[in-house]
Amino acid sequence: MFAVEVRDHVMIAHSFKGELFGPAQALHGATFVIDAAFLADSLDANGVVIDIGRAHDALKEVLQPLNYKNLDEVPEFAGINTTTEFLTKHIHDHLAKAARADKLGRPGSELKAIRVTISESHVARAWYEAGI
Repeated sequence: MFAVEVRDHVMIAHSFKGELFGPAQALHGATFVIDAAFLADSLDANGVVIDIGRAHDALKEVLQPLNYKNLDEVPEFAGINTTTEFLTKHIHDHLAKAARADKLGRPGSELKAIRVTISESHVARAWYEAGI
């Protein structure tokens, strides 16, 4: 399995509903580092998994509407706990859409999966991986 991984980050604010979250029920900020890995069984005719520049651009495009936002105020997330786990799938789904639209320099049908990892600190991270 071959992979290309790109990284970016966002600064957000949000709060959670539910006693499980303790003090995180209050509005708090976070800086998330996001890694997006694009996986393929083989390299294409150019010897790559995908175009790294296009992959980074796609990740930036997905993250831009979240950066410097209070996620509690984003209509798309109304009533949802925007946990790290939830956000990994949200980002994955948007990157998969870009892959299916062949925006990564290789037909999306030739990719095996995308894994999105969000590090919320140097000791904690979550990831979501699924096919295109």
